[in-house]
Amino acid sequence: MPEGDTVWRACKRLNEALGGRELTRTDFRVPALATVDLSGRTMTEVVARGKHLLMRVSDGVTIHSHLRMDGSWHLYRPGESWKGGPDFQIRVVLETADWVAVGYRLPVLELVETEKEDTVVGHLGPDLLSPDFDRSLAVANLAAEPERTISEALLDQRNLAGIGNFYRTEVCFLLGLHPWRPVSSVDLGAAVDLSRRLLKSNLRRAAQVATGIDRPGQRTWVFERAGKACRRCGTTILTAHIGEPPQDRVSYWCPTCQPEL
Repeated sequence: MPEGDTVWRACKRLNEALGGRELTRTDFRVPALATVDLSGRTMTEVVARGKHLLMRVSDGVTIHSHLRMDGSWHLYRPGESWKGGPDFQIRVVLETADWVAVGYRLPVLELVETEKEDTVVGHLGPDLLSPDFDRSLAVANLAAEPERTISEALLDQRNLAGIGNFYRTEVCFLLGLHPWRPVSSVDLGAAVDLSRRLLKSNLRRAAQVATGIDRPGQRTWVFERAGKACRRCGTTILTAHIGEPPQDRVSYWCPTCQPEL
């Protein structure tokens, strides 16, 4: 699933291409929006809120989308071939004089009044990539369930928005936290600060990097490295699911560097 930094980069590209420009054609290919036509309106801005994309259009309308596991937005020049997937996977097409934005496999696509965006993102905790990020609130949210595992708490977007499985896993390794460590035994300020620092460090990269080495096969400490040797101590990396279905996720950890309490 795309994480906060990936969504931020997508919104930045979309905003640079569409922001402040008139929509010359819109084509919504989901039943609930099939008759909607926003042509003639201006795309005022495209912003990220955690893992959500908010495309604000003049006259108080916001196009809200979420990528989840497989969704993506692609930008093309007029007349350029579209390569994001077969046509039946296209959910929306937004055109201006200079660009065509195509949304593929979007599991969430809806229109909301801009002044009521909280109905779709109001449940989110502080956005780690927001310039006005509320650190104290994020820490308090995490601390509210002291017996919960740190893995589950970090992934809960109601606590803080933007962390996905990659960052959750790498943050736990870097702080020496066993995935099942209870929140009550964790320095939550350190976990929040490191999560934000890692997310921000990858905003200008095409790949997600936790080791500081942006080369294939060397970008992560433990994420997706099950059965391989820990880069620090040589112990075999373990993996297991954590959390209750359908919210469970695969976790990776080094049993030496991340000991149980």
